[in-house]
Amino acid sequence: MSDKSAKGIDRRDLIMASIATVGAAAALAANAGSANAEDSATSSSAPAASAPSATIYVGDVIQGKKVVSTLDVNDLEPGKKHLLYFQGVEMPTGQHWYVSVTVAKGAKPGKRGVLVSGVHGDEMSSVHTVQTVLNQLDPAQMSGTVMAVTDVSRPAMEGMQRRWPNFGRGTDLIDMNREWPGNENGVTAASRQAGLLFNRLLRPNADFAIDFHTGTTGFDVAAFNIGGMDVPEIKAMLELYPVGQIFDNHVYPSVLHNAFIDAGIPSFCPEIGAARVLDLEMISLFVEGTMNVLKHHGIVAGPMGRTGKDVDVFVGNSAFPILATAGGLVEHLVKLNDKVEAGQKVAIQRDSFGEVVAEYASGVAGEISGLRSDAMSEPGNPLAFILFNKPGPEDVGGYPE
Repeated sequence: MSDKSAKGIDRRDLIMASIATVGAAAALAANAGSANAEDSATSSSAPAASAPSATIYVGDVIQGKKVVSTLDVNDLEPGKKHLLYFQGVEMPTGQHWYVSVTVAKGAKPGKRGVLVSGVHGDEMSSVHTVQTVLNQLDPAQMSGTVMAVTDVSRPAMEGMQRRWPNFGRGTDLIDMNREWPGNENGVTAASRQAGLLFNRLLRPNADFAIDFHTGTTGFDVAAFNIGGMDVPEIKAMLELYPVGQIFDNHVYPSVLHNAFIDAGIPSFCPEIGAARVLDLEMISLFVEGTMNVLKHHGIVAGPMGRTGKDVDVFVGNSAFPILATAGGLVEHLVKLNDKVEAGQKVAIQRDSFGEVVAEYASGVAGEISGLRSDAMSEPGNPLAFILFNKPGPEDVGGYPE
């Protein structure tokens, strides 16, 4: 990705201007909403289209939890935790996919943080991280609100698979983290789910947001954060985690944390190890870092935990991919977080006879941020990603976020 637009505008300036402009617009919309609410007491005219919608309860209750189709956390009682379901897109049967929502509403006003997990259905450690943070919060002692959404891609999570199974034109698999901000009238259920969630649940309730992920099935990753450190609000949060690496890159435009940024909401993406498992040791690092972020924003009180400074965090702006050129068994010669030099051999591959069919070396000096965990590979599969610093324009290198 280039740091410059076609007209030579600095990317950081563009993002900062976007945050300032959209933030101001949101404040104006909020004021307009208050004014319209007051007008509605004496007039039957409808609120302006730009005004934030009040919470809409659809009337259903699932396992004792009320269902909403739109949520404004300002409508919830302070000093309590609220467990809700959000009514998502319809299934082919006409029933809905429901998304779990937990809101810790502080006794005092303050910032609103949104914690998201389950955008990919095979990412269990991200879900557990968010659940653990919410379980540590006492709304009676909080200033502000923390909203947690733990199963964005419900049908994918039911099968513990990465992608959303779509049945619009035969069975298809859609990566939900290439759909944001979505479209409520889109041509796929995944696009509509993203649009409903972003417009009616996530964006309206966020002053900052964190979108938690893990590696994909068959590919393990180190404990690290992805985010643009050229945005001061994001940089401050990234550095509050006691994890070994920061990928200083904006990555793809259609991922959720970039949709938040485009809406004027500082956001980033933690990566918490392997898919389909709970890595409790790694989860604890991200819980500690997230609690630091909540303290940073004044939502909870108390001393800061460990941060990136305490673990000598490595910051790189690019990811160098090593792709398989043959089929066979893969043997890694390095581990996650290992430092490597350009030209250093990092993996070998053997065929069914045990003969070496390929050897793989790093093309850069950096640190190992991801390794294929499935023992076998066909040509084209990523075997490793190496975090490094590239002079000039950033290049994400096809990172499988």
